[in-house]
Amino acid sequence: MEIFEPAIVCNMETSDIQHNGSYPSRPRVAVGAIVFKDNNVLLVLRGKPPSQNLWSIPGGSVKLGETLQQAAEREIKEETGLRIDAREPIYTFDAIDRDDNGDVRYHYVIVDLLADYVSGTLRPGDDAIDVRWVSPKDVKHLKITEATRNLLNQLFNFRV
Repeated sequence: MEIFEPAIVCNMETSDIQHNGSYPSRPRVAVGAIVFKDNNVLLVLRGKPPSQNLWSIPGGSVKLGETLQQAAEREIKEETGLRIDAREPIYTFDAIDRDDNGDVRYHYVIVDLLADYVSGTLRPGDDAIDVRWVSPKDVKHLKITEATRNLLNQLFNFRV
């Protein structure tokens, strides 16, 4: 059995945190919440990498001890000001971003869940610089992430 020095383990964890998720030592689990209201989908404009200046499904990292649903509900409240009721996962994908040297800058395993709008007023927060309810017609005019494009096309017949 291999024994690790506590300082080494702490340094690995600290390294992940110091770089705001960049250049991680392992993939991170994240969630997204797919929320509709009046046939419009909830999207956020990201203010930080890896999807900076792109529109996407709102969400973020799962914290230790949280269920996927709890993480989605917390993240959507932080990013959009809305209260949701997160349901079942319906879409999972890897978000891997490499730098010019081919090193992994970000690696998230993202689980998107369906969610119901409960209450609240839209306001951008956390790393979202804008948040909107977007119609299927208007979404094609936004610069959105490839994963969001695929999800909306495949599961909801948006033509983005």
